Amino acid sequence: MTKTIFVLNGPNLNLLGEREPAIYGSTTLADIRQMCLDKAKTLGFAVDFRQTNFEGELVESVHEARKQACGIIINPAGYTFTSIALLDALKTFEPPKIELHISNVHAREEIYHKSLVSRIATAIMIGFGARGYELAIEAMAAMLETPKA
Repeated sequence: MTKTIFVLNGPNLNLLGEREPAIYGSTTLADIRQMCLDKAKTLGFAVDFRQTNFEGELVESVHEARKQACGIIINPAGYTFTSIALLDALKTFEPPKIELHISNVHAREEIYHKSLVSRIATAIMIGFGARGYELAIEAMAAMLETPKA
């Protein structure tokens, strides 16, 4: 089995560190990428880290993960609440899937309360800021190394 975790990021996350720092903090996506690579390496995993502002490209990344990844960590951003296409793609990926959000979406406006992705996620990481990515890598490694009962 591959030891690569796909870390997928949706629209506007390329603006982390600039966009709404009161909500998302000052850490950039490049900083988060490095944090993920470093954490995964200490746990014996590789990371394929991607960001796109395009729904179809995010769906294609999930399709690629089906053949190349042992797990997906996904921050779908705005597509969390709107993308049936992304939901359907994620349904085809059987290994663990962690939905991740930097902010506590449930403490925000109501439009952010109903995730489509949560319906099929193995686990959800919400509100830990940029550190949530490292925590998600740790959780994914634990899920992959723990035999199913």
